[in-house]
Amino acid sequence: MERRIEEINRYTVGWTNYYALADTPSVFEGLDEWLRRRLRQVRWKEWKRPKAKRRRLIALGIRAREATEWSYSRKGYWRVSGSPILTRALPNAYWANQGLKGFTDPYRRFRDAKRTAGCGSARPVMWGAPG
Repeated sequence: MERRIEEINRYTVGWTNYYALADTPSVFEGLDEWLRRRLRQVRWKEWKRPKAKRRRLIALGIRAREATEWSYSRKGYWRVSGSPILTRALPNAYWANQGLKGFTDPYRRFRDAKRTAGCGSARPVMWGAPG
């Protein structure tokens, strides 16, 4: 997962830098949500067997009963990745600790760095000058 996150960071930071001038923070937030859900899906698939899923969920702070219900669920990987249980077990802070940069933080950083006053180069205004 570390290698995967490093590659994702390389693409997301570069892509975000390219589109940083776009005034669309909601698009980047939506991409962030989708990316984290996709990573939750990958993590859920990595755990493979129901017993492993249950053990990992309990280790991440989910109650044993809920962990058992969800680990033996027949719902698809994508559906489970959006569930409240997996969102609680693998929150945004978990992915930040794993090193995921996502889209929103680089967007805000690049956007602030590239932001200008919006009036171009400053020129003094000459009032009453002969025309």
